[in-house]
Amino acid sequence: MEKSDIRYQTYVQILKEELVPAMGCTEPIALAYCAAKAREILGAVPERCMVEASGNIIKNVKSVVVPNTDGLKGIQAAAAAGIAAGKSEKVLEVISDVTPEQKEKIRGFLTETDIQVKPLETDDILDMIVTVRKGASWVKVRIANYHTNIVLIEKDGRVLYQIGATALKEAQMADRSLLKVKDIYEFAKTVDIKDIEEILGRQIEYNTAIAKEGLKNDWGANVGSVLLEAFGNDVRVRARAMAAAGSDARMSGCEMPVIINSGSGNQGMAASLPVIEYAEELKVSREELYRALALSNLITIHQKTGIGRLSAYCGAVSAGCGSGCGIAYLMGGDLTAVAHTLVNSLAIVSGIICDGAKPSCAGKIAAAVDAGILGYYMYRSGQQFRGGEGIVSKGVENTIINVGRLGREGMKETDKEIIRIMTDC
Repeated sequence: MEKSDIRYQTYVQILKEELVPAMGCTEPIALAYCAAKAREILGAVPERCMVEASGNIIKNVKSVVVPNTDGLKGIQAAAAAGIAAGKSEKVLEVISDVTPEQKEKIRGFLTETDIQVKPLETDDILDMIVTVRKGASWVKVRIANYHTNIVLIEKDGRVLYQIGATALKEAQMADRSLLKVKDIYEFAKTVDIKDIEEILGRQIEYNTAIAKEGLKNDWGANVGSVLLEAFGNDVRVRARAMAAAGSDARMSGCEMPVIINSGSGNQGMAASLPVIEYAEELKVSREELYRALALSNLITIHQKTGIGRLSAYCGAVSAGCGSGCGIAYLMGGDLTAVAHTLVNSLAIVSGIICDGAKPSCAGKIAAAVDAGILGYYMYRSGQQFRGGEGIVSKGVENTIINVGRLGREGMKETDKEIIRIMTDC
């Protein structure tokens, strides 16, 4: 693929937009960012705070530890962290520089301040409004459609910033409709490494570091350690264990950043760590690792484009199946091998539900990565799932469309029921 090709430039831009650092689960961090921005515009520590959030935000913030809060969980904790200690200019690393004194301020603010939470009636899956008040002055900030997308800032009844309808979605971002498996494969094979090495080098560094921490210490359900203890040190086990360990650490409040994919650290780790582990086992060059990671990340983003950033469909499935494609590439697989790997793996694990961010995400990641690896070995053994079997259609792009339809439309009622179950607990 030539550099002058619009697809080339678009794919590089997509990687730049999607593979960014975040500390902590992205939904509570987005909420902390929203709250920090509101406090900044207010110009004072608020006396009251109202958080309005869509069901999927509530679902993904409810059970996860907010980093740099000494173990606090939930929407109020995320808002308090952003208000008491957040730096909005750091965006998804908004609470990465919290001092011990600020941790005490977070707890004090949480105890002393009226922070109300209520469901937000909205058609947008990812939607939140934080309103802060001090005396007669108030500020409202709204984020919608993706985690850093501020669509409204209002102070004392005056609109300071507004981008119009949230239906703009990601119009200001690179055109993801140009993503196709065939073109992604060609891009990965031909991309000038200089155009992607900084982005992917950072992904390797950050995500490997948190995965090693997850294996070294006691985090969450310790899925990675359980895998290694139960099944040994084979690369197929290590690939799953590294991704799971990174998730366990992150879901349990580890204060290390990760490089995300499609707005999710779990997806960023599932799309990268298995590929990194296989590259080390196969002793491939750094350049080949970069190419395999470009493939895995872009195929993950391609799947998620049709599903949406948040849904009842577990995003780890997209990333685990994407990593299977990256592994197929490292094993010498051509375009046909990559396409069959993706279809096979999606046929196995599509439909795993997302019931919020919490330790069991690590187990789902392990299952998705396992399916990705199995999908490749099926192809290598001359086996495949065929069009017309379940949600599989002839042609990889048609199967991706089916999965997007399943996650975006078919699981809407599932999503509502999951949220009802979780909020009844």
